[in-house]
Amino acid sequence: MSNLKVKTILVSQPEPKVENSPYYDLQNKFKVKIDFRPFIHVEGVPAKEVRVQKIDLNNYTAIIFTSKNSVDHFFRVAEEMRYKIPEDLKYFCQSEAVAFYLQKYVVYRKRKIYVGQKEFADLAPLIKKYKDEKFLLPNTDQLNADVPQTLDGLKVEWKQGIFYRTVMSDLSDLKDVYYDVLAFFSPTGIKSLFKNFPDFEQNNTRIAVFGTTTQKEALDHGLRVDIMAPAPGTPSMTGALEKYVAEVNKGK
Repeated sequence: MSNLKVKTILVSQPEPKVENSPYYDLQNKFKVKIDFRPFIHVEGVPAKEVRVQKIDLNNYTAIIFTSKNSVDHFFRVAEEMRYKIPEDLKYFCQSEAVAFYLQKYVVYRKRKIYVGQKEFADLAPLIKKYKDEKFLLPNTDQLNADVPQTLDGLKVEWKQGIFYRTVMSDLSDLKDVYYDVLAFFSPTGIKSLFKNFPDFEQNNTRIAVFGTTTQKEALDHGLRVDIMAPAPGTPSMTGALEKYVAEVNKGK
């Protein structure tokens, strides 16, 4: 595939809201067309369904947030339940980005907020320090396996609540649209491709994947993975795409 030039790329995520996105740099630098289309989206679980999970927000003293979605949907459910959030509630955020996003809902300096580095395991020492708290993990129906493993290993009292679901998007309008590269970021994105197009044949389409779980899903579906991120020297998807496009579009 290395001799086929890239003119079009479909990124299976929403279009970036910032003007200085690396995708726009890539597009301008190599004169390639980049489209954005989420292959999956998130839908909130109504408060009454959360109650069916035997979750009473009053029973928890600490909330664990792994993503911006978990923050949004916790506060949405809290509002639907008319739950008055106590000022001494503790928040454990997987990353600085999640903690920063939390400011959308709480006054940062007046709350007890604990922040990890990046991976969920980075939160373990902080959670262990407060092992007597009762932890609630508002999350999706597709939770990474390392999260329950880490929490169970710490022997803390915790419960997962499904506050939102990851749903495959309807992509039927893309049936007759061809792209040189399809970029995926999750196993569910690969599943969405085949749910929408069960007879999909890769042929000359290059597949770019982010993460080993996404790579495995692609391979399990019989796809050829041409672009992998993160990789040595290319920690991001945009970096991996740029390296690949620079190589195959030489002399364009």
